[in-house]
Formats: sequence, C-alpha cells, structure tokens
Amino acid sequence: MSKIIIALDGFSSCGKSTTAKRVAAQLHYAFVDTGAMYRAVALYFQRNQVDCGNLEAVEKALDEVHITFEFNPERQASDTFLNGENVENEIRKMYISDIVSQVSAIPTVRHAMVAQQQKMGKKKGVVMDGRDVGTVVFPDAEVKIFMTADPKIRAQRRKLELMQKGEDLPIEQIVENLKIRDEIDSNRSEGPLKRADDAIDLDTSYKSMDEQVAFVLEQVRRVQHANK
Repeated sequence: MSKIIIALDGFSSCGKSTTAKRVAAQLHYAFVDTGAMYRAVALYFQRNQVDCGNLEAVEKALDEVHITFEFNPERQASDTFLNGENVENEIRKMYISDIVSQVSAIPTVRHAMVAQQQKMGKKKGVVMDGRDVGTVVFPDAEVKIFMTADPKIRAQRRKLELMQKGEDLPIEQIVENLKIRDEIDSNRSEGPLKRADDAIDLDTSYKSMDEQVAFVLEQVRRVQHANK
C-alpha cells in the first residue's frame, strides 16, 4: 500500500495524541505531535523570558529553538527534546498549558513550526495531530479526522492525566484553562482551530481508545482501497 498522510485535528483532551500514536504504531508510520512542538517553544520562551509582543525577540528566540522526537522504548512512544534536553514531562505541566495557546497564536511561531512539520511529512507515511494539520500544514492529507468531546469529559481526562504526572488541580481550574485555550485556538489569525471541509467527525466522548483507533484505521483502509 502506498503511504499517506493522516491528519487528526481537534480540541485538546479529546484523545488526539494517544489515538495518533497508536494508529502510527499499527501502520508503522511516523508520529508527529505538533502540540508538543508548540509546548516546547512555550517552555523555551518561559525559561528565557521572551516577550511575545516583541517580534524581534521572538524571531531571535526561534533561531535558538531546535525540536526533535526520539522513541522511548519504556513508554513505547516518542519523547520531545528541546535543544537536546528531554522535556516530555515538563511540557505537559499546567503552567505550560496556561501559556501555550498564546505562544502558538504568534504568526512567526506558527510559520516556523508549520515549515518544520511540512518537512517531517514530505515523504508521507505520517500521522500528525494538532489544530491546523488538515487545513494549513497538509490540506491535501488523504485522511482528515476532526475530533471533539464533551467539555466536562475533556476536563476529567485532563485532570486524570495531570494526576498521573503528580499534579492535582481543581477541576474548575482545568475547565477554565480548556475554555480559554479553545477561545484562543479558534480565533487566532494564523492557523486557527478549524474543521477542514473534507474532514470526518469523531466525537470521542463515549468511545474507548480502541474504538477511536479502529475508527481512524477504517478511514485509512477505505482511502487505500479506493486508491488501489
């Protein structure tokens, strides 16, 4: 079967990354977590006190940001590296969630990350999840899925994820964080969170992870069968 590009877009805490990882593993495709890339940029900006309103400072900082992914056999997934440092756990913390949408809304940041993402998917055989993969990064992706879930369920999932990493935050704080992120992501000028016209909807509210993965794989099979 010829390799294709699979784009999974949608709101945070809908299961995009986990679904994408498992789909990639089953197809022996590369997995690119675009959200992790923006989180790594946000971490660099936070550590180096980069003023997001200063375009010159942002551009200078981006020249110093080098993001790579390395497979971690213990997790059976890729870890995110920022300038050679494994930051996988750090970028998932709440203080990064609080600032990542503001950082990713900066046009210069988006242009830099989109260019890297397009380079990663040039040879196809890629599963990529994010907000604008099917609309901006790869508008010609053969399979596009737009994932949603009930806001309360998303918050519960996020709380569980944070607890597993040692952060126990009030559910109200998590709900507010998701609400703010949705607002910023959906209304930014560059690469807003938007459903591609040809995307297939997947509401994960009451679907198990196995069901989500099976749904995506079925869309892949349909496309590959049609292209025979």
